[in-house]
Amino acid sequence: MSDRDARGEPDGVRDAPAKWEVTGSDRAFEGRIFAVRRDAVRMPNGATTEIVHRDVIEHPGSVGIVAVDAADRVLLLRQYRHAAGRMLWEAPAGLRDVRGEPLHELAARELLEEAGHRAARWDVLADVLTSPGMSDERVRIFLARDLTEVPADQIDFERVHEEADMPVVWVPLDEAVRKVLAGELHNAIAVTGILAAHAARAAGYRGLRPVEAPEG
Repeated sequence: MSDRDARGEPDGVRDAPAKWEVTGSDRAFEGRIFAVRRDAVRMPNGATTEIVHRDVIEHPGSVGIVAVDAADRVLLLRQYRHAAGRMLWEAPAGLRDVRGEPLHELAARELLEEAGHRAARWDVLADVLTSPGMSDERVRIFLARDLTEVPADQIDFERVHEEADMPVVWVPLDEAVRKVLAGELHNAIAVTGILAAHAARAAGYRGLRPVEAPEG
């Protein structure tokens, strides 16, 4: 019996839903964006089981956008991140803060508000669980192409706080990959999106999922 599927990939090497028994749960913190709960989970311990506690950060999820122009450059913007204590070069991104809003529409809104561009072509690059050991945050990263710059006076959005001063640069995709591998870029969405876009380009952008594809 072959250990590979019809596409030549190892059988079973794909993430799948699972839910171990939770015997109790307490809410430890409720914030503006995320909450923290403590679950008592029944887990294997040799031939028996035991109850262990796991803290979970409940997060609404987000989207990220890797915008690539006709010259094969990727758009990055710089933003202060207080928790990391760094100014990071990032891909445009945003929280899933409007209930029921389709993710590709949220991505288009964030690309316009943060970077002043619209895209005529959208594809899914990757679906990422940013820190599954402690958080349920899900990020869908989109590839945006066929870009058009929008004049600032046509954008109805006021940037405040961390977004008040976000310079935008265009970096050749190959150079962006070099920066990732050299440890010059650290933002998870940017790193994942840049490497995924580079791999997608090498394949002629074939096989990318449509924006309506389920997250799984």
